[in-house]
Amino acid sequence: MSIKIYVGNLSFNSNEADLKGLFAAYGEVESAKVIVDQFTNRSRGFGFIEMTNREEGLKAIQELDSKDLDGRSLKVNEARPKTDSRGGGHGGGGGGGGRSRW
Repeated sequence: MSIKIYVGNLSFNSNEADLKGLFAAYGEVESAKVIVDQFTNRSRGFGFIEMTNREEGLKAIQELDSKDLDGRSLKVNEARPKTDSRGGGHGGGGGGGGRSRW
């Protein structure tokens, strides 16, 4: 079973090859993705790793969390599933005299 790992507080100079190399010491890396700003194409300071073996991934998390890389203390943990952040539920009103609560 694979594991997806969040890696935060990356140097803005970090790239996907750096990230993959860091985690490859712990096992097989399926993918490495550094999240970049769509306008500047510069790293946003975090990324994701997918490792094929869950136990190896958990070992990497344990070993790399708080590790110093390029002068920055990494934040490494198991990624949480993406949630729908579009909000919603703000349509249709029910009385209230037409005044907004906000």
